[in-house]
Formats: sequence, C-alpha cells, structure tokens
Amino acid sequence: MNEASPWQTTPRKTSVIFLTGVFFIFASFGFASDSVDMGHQPPLHFAVAILLSGLFAVVYAIACISQRSKWWRPILPIFAVQMVTMGLLNHWLPETPRPVQLNAAETAHLAGRLAFDAVALIVSVCLGYAGLVFASVSEGRRHGRAQVEKTMLQSEIAAAREVQRVMVPEDLPQIEGYAIESVYLPAAEVGGDFFQVIPLKSGRTLIVIGDVSGKGLRAAMIVSLIVGMLRTMSGYTEEPAEILGKLNRCLCGHMQEGFATCLSVRLEDNGRLTLATAGHLPPYVNGAELQFPGSLPLGLEENAAYEQTSLDIGEGDAVVLLTDGIAEAQNPQRELLGFARVESSLRAGATAKNIAEIAQKYGQNDDITALRVVRQREGSPGKLQVVL
Repeated sequence: MNEASPWQTTPRKTSVIFLTGVFFIFASFGFASDSVDMGHQPPLHFAVAILLSGLFAVVYAIACISQRSKWWRPILPIFAVQMVTMGLLNHWLPETPRPVQLNAAETAHLAGRLAFDAVALIVSVCLGYAGLVFASVSEGRRHGRAQVEKTMLQSEIAAAREVQRVMVPEDLPQIEGYAIESVYLPAAEVGGDFFQVIPLKSGRTLIVIGDVSGKGLRAAMIVSLIVGMLRTMSGYTEEPAEILGKLNRCLCGHMQEGFATCLSVRLEDNGRLTLATAGHLPPYVNGAELQFPGSLPLGLEENAAYEQTSLDIGEGDAVVLLTDGIAEAQNPQRELLGFARVESSLRAGATAKNIAEIAQKYGQNDDITALRVVRQREGSPGKLQVVL
C-alpha cells in the first residue's frame, strides 16, 4: 500500500504558509536580479519575473516533496519549462537599452528603483523565512503530539494484550480422561476471540469458546468482561444453557451495538458432553458437524432463550471447537477456505494446530481459535496445548 502524500497528512494551513514562504524567498531573487541590472528591466517584465520566480519555486517544492525519495525526477522537466518561459519573457519584454550617461532625472529614478529593490528584498526574505519558521515549528509540535499519542496508544495496546493474555489461558488444567489442544492466532494486535477451561465444583469441566464482534481495545475490554462473568457464574450454576442466559442478560445494553457468539461445553468423566450455543459455530465430533437449533448471539435480545443438548463420546473420539476466522480465511483470489474444506480436514484427522495452520497459510484475515478435546482411556490425565 502506498503511503499518503505529505500534502495529505499536513494541515492545509501549514502547507499554505510553507509554500507562501517558499514563494517569497525565491521572489527575492527577482529584486536582487533587478538591482544587478541597475533597474533596466521594464516594469511589466520586472513584475512578471518576480512572480514566475516565486511560482516556479512553489512548483519545485510541491513536486519534490510529493515524490519523496525520487525527488530528482520532476526537476529536469520543470527546469526545462522554466527556461522556455523565461526565454519567452525576455523575447516579448526585452530590457531597455542602457544609456551611456544618466541625467539628473534618470539618476533619481535609478536611486528610487534600487532603494525599492533593497526594501522589497528585505521584506520578501523576512516574510519567506517567517513562513518557513512557522511551518517548521507547527510541524514540530504536531509531530511531537503525534508521537505522544502513538506512545499512549502503544501503551494501551500493550495493556490490552496483557489483559487478553490473561483471558486466553497459556496453561490448561489437567482433565482426567481428556487431552486438550488449543491454538489462538489473533489477526491484529488485540483480537476478539476468547476461550476458557474452567474446573467446576462438582469435578466436571466447563469449556467456553467465543468471538466478540469487532477488534482492538473495545473487543479486548468486552472479552475481559465476558471472562470475568463466566468465572463468576460457573460458581453458581454448571448448566451451559443457564450460564449463557445469565451472561446474555448481563451483556445486553453494554455491547455498544455489538454482540458476541459463544459455545459452552461441560465435560464429565464418563464421556458425557452437555452443550449450549449462542449463535456460535457448532462443534465437530470426529470431523462431523453437530446439528444445533438456531440461537441468537449474546447481547442482542435480553429475553433470548438457549437450549442445551447432551451426547456421549467414546475413547479416541475428538471434539473440535472453532471460531469463524478459520472458515473465513481468504486467499489472494478472495476465495474463502469454507466449511467444506474445514470439515474435510477434520475428517482426515487434522489437529487444532493443523487446521489453524491451514487457515493461516490460506490467508488469515480474522482471529483464529481452535480447541480439540480427545477422550482418552479412563484414569489417564491428559493435557496438550499449543499456542502459536
């Protein structure tokens, strides 16, 4: 992507004053030239020469600054036009012949002309440098403010990333009889995906995955709010649908016209899974997508109801939870990876790491989160986590 021209990023007032300063600095050359010629330029030639000197300097400044590192490119064409223009000016308005001797009136006229040139030269130079100094100071202050704002923004992003690092666990608890693999790849500095693995009082485990609309600091703050609520609510109820209902009621009115999708799964030692979804992608069991009734995302409708369903998985069965950043990966031809390719990869035994790498290489343009839960033999503690 091409960088914006300095003329687009600099305030118009500063640009105008800078170019005015350039005009006056180089217009002073016209007064100096007239002094050297002892005032023999016709008044019209004199005025046009001064005007052209300043205008061509402005053209040089605009063209060279616009070209940046290739500033030399416009110089020769502009110089050629300038030489032709000045040549035509000298042809149409030639200098008056210089007399051998000056009478008193001509001497007085010359003295007045040279005095005018001297005063005009000083005034022109002063105005020119005043404009350049103003532009320099103005841009220096603007650059200073921009650096301060950039530093503050970087600090805020760093803080948000630290919050998100806490919200996206780096270490998963051991779950007897299950192995868990997780992958989280934010598309920007701060993402809107989240997941949690929460041990429950009964000894069961709650796994929650979700996606907040939007990105950046706002999404990170909403994620932190959701995770805090989840951990609090899971201490009062272990029913996935009830947790989603309470979470939805708390979020309504606090999402700033946004929403969040969420999938809640409760694991039991015997292989029983109880699931509830709030507008999130359904999970895959051994590569096959589970069918769920439609449901609203969190934060849209306070009275939204959520249903839960249960299923049993056997030893070796794998359940994969994803966010839509995987299926929505897009190649340079703007083709989506799509759910069919995702399901095909999972049926072939793709792990969370595999499916995340497939989406990332295809063309990541959104956050990517994948969790894979595998039922192991009874009594075997399993834990596997990958965070890329």
